[in-house]
Amino acid sequence: MAGKKQFDTGAALDDAMRVFWQRGYADASLDALTSATGLGRGSLYGTFGSKDALFSQCLDHYAATYGARCEQALAAHAGDPVRAVEAFFEVILERIADPSVPRGCLVAQSATQSPVLAERHGSQVRALLDAQRGRVRAALDGCAADARTLDDLATYVVAVNQSLAVLSRAGTPDAELRSVARLARTTVADTLARAASGSAAEE
Repeated sequence: MAGKKQFDTGAALDDAMRVFWQRGYADASLDALTSATGLGRGSLYGTFGSKDALFSQCLDHYAATYGARCEQALAAHAGDPVRAVEAFFEVILERIADPSVPRGCLVAQSATQSPVLAERHGSQVRALLDAQRGRVRAALDGCAADARTLDDLATYVVAVNQSLAVLSRAGTPDAELRSVARLARTTVADTLARAASGSAAEE
């Protein structure tokens, strides 16, 4: 039909997301974006708007795709926060090891470029990090630990996750990344165990 788009906008968005993921916002040129998506500049702008608008949509697309996987992993082990955190890191490590996508994490990549991002994009990145922290914190609810300790643990898990992304970009071997994740899981388990022992001693 005349006027009907002859391309898959979802696939084009996914391709654009990978350009930003691999290169970062600053180095994701329009030539790179049009080459990856197979769209001319007119079609790219007509479908997604400006580069800024496209980047914002790519961040949301990334969060919807990979954030959902993390959320499912955490929710699959309700009542077992240590296993939930372990499953969370398993999903992260699987994504990092996937040869079909760039190394690292689009959110981590964008966070490192926050000084050169538009304010609204910086706010969007912070909101995505806060959402991730919220998912982890929800998985820790019900543990025998005070709220401050659980808040700190959630922040710690997110910090380790972002560190894994940065390390993977630097070429750190998967075996070493898995060691970091195992130590993080142990730290969470030990912290919760100490909190539970303290609570039991007070009863």
